Amino acid sequence: MQVGTLRQTLAARWLSRPVVEQIGRLGLHVLLLGLGITFLLPFWWMVATSLKPNYAMFRIPPLLVPFQDPSTWDRLVWENYPNSFTFTKPPFTIFIRNTLIIATLSTIGALLSNPLVAYGFARLRWPGRDLLFAVTLSTIFLPFIATLIPLFLVFRTLGWVGTWWPLIVPHFFGAPFYIFLLRQFFLTIPTELSDAARIDGAGEFQIFTQIILPLAKPALATVALFEFMAAYRDFLGPLLYLNKEEVYTISLGLQKFRMEYDTEWGLMMAMSVIVTVPIILLFFFAQRTFIQGITLTGLKG
Repeated sequence: MQVGTLRQTLAARWLSRPVVEQIGRLGLHVLLLGLGITFLLPFWWMVATSLKPNYAMFRIPPLLVPFQDPSTWDRLVWENYPNSFTFTKPPFTIFIRNTLIIATLSTIGALLSNPLVAYGFARLRWPGRDLLFAVTLSTIFLPFIATLIPLFLVFRTLGWVGTWWPLIVPHFFGAPFYIFLLRQFFLTIPTELSDAARIDGAGEFQIFTQIILPLAKPALATVALFEFMAAYRDFLGPLLYLNKEEVYTISLGLQKFRMEYDTEWGLMMAMSVIVTVPIILLFFFAQRTFIQGITLTGLKG
């Protein structure tokens, strides 16, 4: 009886709404469903291609499902996944290891440098602070291509070309977007907490490490996620500075599936799935913290 009563109540509430509102909600859900399928389609195509045999790879019309064609029902090429690790020389595990090292160190650098700079802009008062922050923020609009050649000349002079240092060291000196993100979050923290700590004899560094940083975990997690993903999928940086296969990253390693006269599309797509799934899982488990960090950074100007 309770279930029946609940159904009747829900039905009554639904019928009590204006027809226009019901149609609007239905249309919105259909639109969101269509957008979701649109964004999911490239990933699904990548997974499907990784399981297709070569003769079904470029079939017209294309196969959205690997076993859509009866001739391929018994030929899902699962061996593409283990074979993709051993096809390249050196093995692709080397490229994955290199990428994880670079991404981890870059993330550590971003978490060490950006909160310090953002704290200085948000919580300390000193002459020219706002002007210098505006100059720092304006560098966001400076395209990377404009600094590409000067940076390359600097790193070549230092003897870093061919190593990971150009991909790691700059992240220990701050990034304007992360500084802005963290500054906006620090401004939302009540100043009374810092004032009370100063009365108790705490210094600025102690306030920063023991009060501000623990309260800024959502923003720090957002910066870490952004930086790790940027370093993980970076292609132009490794392409410019890495010239030895032993130090290649994932983005350069995937190009080794493209040979002079042929391309191993099945193996390339299989490895693409393997290196993409961890990022999807990372965002899935960290999405609540990520969304919280992004939302709270705009509460105070």
